[in-house]
Amino acid sequence: MPLIVEGGRVPPRWAEQKSSRPAGLDDGFTSTGCVRIAFINNMPDSALEDTEVQFFELLDAASGNIPVLLDLYSLTGVPRGERGQQHLNSFYFGANDLLNSRFDAVIMTGTEPRQPNLRNEPYWSVLANVLDWAESNTLSTVLSCLAAHAGVLHSDGIERCPLNDKQFGVFDFAESANHPLTDGAGQLVRFPHSRWNEVQADALAACGYLVLTQSAEGGVDSFVKKKKQSLFLHFQGHPEYGGQTLLKEYRRDIKRFLRRERETYPSMPRNYFAAAAANLLIDFRDSVLSDRREELMESFPEAALVGTLHKTWHSSATAIYRNWLEYVLIKKAEMPTFPALARVRSARSTSSITK
Repeated sequence: MPLIVEGGRVPPRWAEQKSSRPAGLDDGFTSTGCVRIAFINNMPDSALEDTEVQFFELLDAASGNIPVLLDLYSLTGVPRGERGQQHLNSFYFGANDLLNSRFDAVIMTGTEPRQPNLRNEPYWSVLANVLDWAESNTLSTVLSCLAAHAGVLHSDGIERCPLNDKQFGVFDFAESANHPLTDGAGQLVRFPHSRWNEVQADALAACGYLVLTQSAEGGVDSFVKKKKQSLFLHFQGHPEYGGQTLLKEYRRDIKRFLRRERETYPSMPRNYFAAAAANLLIDFRDSVLSDRREELMESFPEAALVGTLHKTWHSSATAIYRNWLEYVLIKKAEMPTFPALARVRSARSTSSITK
């Protein structure tokens, strides 16, 4: 079943990839038989469009015969350059429009933190309003990475804990509780993580969260809590990541080191590169540590690495998101009075696109 982007033009990379088009319920979908999702993309400009495609691909793969209809939103206050803002202006709507609507579900991405205290981020007040809105106006809410940390901080005052080094790589996690969202995912699930902070299992349990997957090496992976009407599903990692995403992040961090924007050479992502690829990267590291210049990025062995990378977490990600979509459909059937999308406006207009 196709993934449908509603409300206007389809972002170009997805349009080229899937020949997507705007559509609505008049295209043969029934309000009870589809899942309407508000997708809130807060990623920085450098990852904005990649993140779009990653989530679209994951939802498309997981949906099976479930029609998924997406409306695209972004938060004000997230720092943007000209290109990023232009993309949002063209394809996204703003938070005020979101808060006047109701959706079956919402997915909110994280962004790159700039403040030690998330409450000091320029977008915090808008983000908090959206979290409050989601509790009563969705059946389920997915919070990714920093958004997950923001969610537990806002709702329960759980502070994130800084790590000594970046939790970076692909990790296996064991199921730690029986839950419909992990049915059929296997005894172990595998997901990428890329973060400098964590929320810990004991703090989550003390506030009524149920940890679904965790491991000694990777820490807490996913956890849930029902908040009013909405089941909040939190990921500290990134099930949506593409096969090359960790490589791109590693390359970016190396470049920041060579520009002297960070003091230490970044750690290599764990459980991601094959032995031969890792040896290439060790040789590159040794060469730039002895001659720290940005120009040396021209010899970064990216071409030799790309063909060795595999998206080993794809089946785990697809299984959990498939379960999530089915959960939303079941809850819709149990609550026939819950409108898929409150018709507080008769049509979407370009005047409500994020400015």
